[in-house]
Amino acid sequence: MGGHALMRICVFCGSAQGFSPEYAEAAAGVGKLLAQRGIGLVYGGASVGTMGVVANAALAAGGEVIGVIPEVLSNVEIAHGGLTELHVVADMHQRKAKMAALSDAFVALPGGVGTLEELFEVWTWAQLGIHRKPIGLLDVAGYYSPLVAFADQMLEKGFLRPETRELISVASDADKLVDIMSRSIG
Repeated sequence: MGGHALMRICVFCGSAQGFSPEYAEAAAGVGKLLAQRGIGLVYGGASVGTMGVVANAALAAGGEVIGVIPEVLSNVEIAHGGLTELHVVADMHQRKAKMAALSDAFVALPGGVGTLEELFEVWTWAQLGIHRKPIGLLDVAGYYSPLVAFADQMLEKGFLRPETRELISVASDADKLVDIMSRSIG
């Protein structure tokens, strides 16, 4: 398999579950899918929100789950006690750097401003050539449609190059998204 396989995917998701059960269902589906495909999950280390859902589903299906949580949030977000590994780091910058270092790809599930911040940072890093890891949006029930439309507007207005826009794969089906991202490795 070597360097051309997705060994671990970093999943960005929320400390909330959202108002629709579709979001938690999608998070659980991703956790289970990764475990079934033998892909480790790297995530924010919390037991709450869709973070807890994705981790619990992966663990229940026998998957590897690695959490990374900053000390300041380990009580607020309630660090998950049952993970394969839990890294407690000093701050949010170290959290993101550690999550990125442990991962072969990134997937954003529906989430809030923290999820978007994580997504935009890895997208920026890819634009700058800091990494060449695939980035995907799981568009659950059209959640990311406005963001995709905005990215297209950035392109249209000259603030985003076509090759930067193409760094983000979008799919509403997790299995399809992982397939797309697996093909873009290397």
